[in-house]
Amino acid sequence: MTFLYTFAAMKAATGTDYICKLIAEGEHQQQDFKFEISDARKIARSISAFSNTEGGKLLVGVKDNGKISGIRSDEEAYMIEAAAQLYCCPSVNYSLQTHLIEGKQILLIQIEESKNKPVYAKNEEGKQLAYVRVKDENILATAVHLRIWQQNKNATGELIEFTEREELLLKLLEGETPLSLNRYCRKAGISRRAAEHLLAKFIRFDIAEMVFENHKFFYKLK
Repeated sequence: MTFLYTFAAMKAATGTDYICKLIAEGEHQQQDFKFEISDARKIARSISAFSNTEGGKLLVGVKDNGKISGIRSDEEAYMIEAAAQLYCCPSVNYSLQTHLIEGKQILLIQIEESKNKPVYAKNEEGKQLAYVRVKDENILATAVHLRIWQQNKNATGELIEFTEREELLLKLLEGETPLSLNRYCRKAGISRRAAEHLLAKFIRFDIAEMVFENHKFFYKLK
């Protein structure tokens, strides 16, 4: 069995206090609320995003505004299993607890950060897409994210050369405005593939970092 399932109907005040504390935090980078689960593929996106970022918690049976609605069916637990095992690649281990709050069942799913990134989620067409968690959103991972994960797998005492190409990127990153991938390609006169590769290296070496603004990823000095 590739997942951990713990069933605990929490009637004690401690369980109620814990869930209420989580709900009070609201949705953020490591926590998401789900009113209900009606599609395992959609929940796979959240699992992918948490796995590819810092891990996190899913509270099912809680509305976006924090109001407790409770799960509608025991089938929702099976949909989570399907999302993690069938629609995530590789499959994802998780823990699940059931809490009883105000006479309503809440599912608490804990997903750890993956050591084997990227974790993909299959969409309706069967295409595998990787997601990352940014604040309270699940965002499609960029080609730079994919290259970072690929380089991390292949890294063996890697060094970075400081040529004219690296010097130009450093100057562009020093600008007041965060750098977009397209602008970097134009300024440097290089292909997207080469630009993605070098940006990934700069991020891995803690020279640069990604920022998410206006629904797009940009790059700046760290």
